[in-house]
Amino acid sequence: MALELANYVEPFVEVTVTTFKEFIGIEPSPSHPHFLDPDQGHEWDISAVIGLSGLVKGAVIVSMKTELAIKLTDMLAGPGHKELDADVIDVVGEINNIIAGNIKPKIPNGEKIVISIPTIIKGKEHQIAWPSKQTRILCIPHKVFENDIFHLMVAIEESEK
Repeated sequence: MALELANYVEPFVEVTVTTFKEFIGIEPSPSHPHFLDPDQGHEWDISAVIGLSGLVKGAVIVSMKTELAIKLTDMLAGPGHKELDADVIDVVGEINNIIAGNIKPKIPNGEKIVISIPTIIKGKEHQIAWPSKQTRILCIPHKVFENDIFHLMVAIEESEK
């Protein structure tokens, strides 16, 4: 039975919006999902990666620019952050952790999916080395505040049995 990526789009958008509303107090506006070209350059500075295993394998990634990560951290941990310090890294990781943890009851066979703790990648315009060229990477941009955008990326495929 082939994995239907479409079954995952709406739940991920719903959980992401709910996480930002309840955890941070802001409502993101998701825009049109699209498949990401892994070889294309990107403008993000920090990414939180959570691995998925069990029934499916893949990753859930939240990526954004430094300025947005600092704004979110200032809202949650208090003002004064100027760079991608330990607080900022913790906040970005925790946002993704909440999304990944809350998605399990909303997707097919979610109880059979194991999530890892977040791994943080930082660096100007970093690239993510995806495990397989065949994996389709769904990217869902979300706008917050006036002009800030973060990307939720989901790469899921069936595990070999």
